[in-house]
Amino acid sequence: MKVVHGLVALSLVLIAPFSYSSSRDPGKVIAGWVEKITLGEQALLTRAKLDTGAKTSSIHATDIENFKRNGSRWVRFNLLIEDIQGKVHSIPMERPKVRRVRIKSSDATVEDQRVVVELEFCFDGRPRTSEFTLADRSEFIYGILLGREFLAGIAVIDPQSTFLTMARCP
Repeated sequence: MKVVHGLVALSLVLIAPFSYSSSRDPGKVIAGWVEKITLGEQALLTRAKLDTGAKTSSIHATDIENFKRNGSRWVRFNLLIEDIQGKVHSIPMERPKVRRVRIKSSDATVEDQRVVVELEFCFDGRPRTSEFTLADRSEFIYGILLGREFLAGIAVIDPQSTFLTMARCP
């Protein structure tokens, strides 16, 4: 009888972490460190780096210009998006300015101040919205970075994998 109780206890110890994590995080998708997403009215298929080290998502933008519309703060800019064939698309946009953030370097010195806007895109086959800082990302491999604020509650990252999710929304 002690052996049976011991096996039951052992099985609960082995199973509990898996059942706890799956019940704690319902609906999270497992994603690789790079995923395909679609962006913009043209539904451009592109790549995004998923970065848990970055708080806010970021996207490659140029010609950033602040202006007022009906008393509200807006920003006009061009997104430069490289599709999966390597063709760069310039997408002119205007969006309400959500806020401005200070970006810190790894040694905690303030590097830059960036405008934040909200953008729609498709990730894991679902329409999503996230705040993005507008930045010159021309020196980086990926023009789009999805940060912790977006990923929280949505994805668990497998750092050994890429392209685990569906890129297009139905």
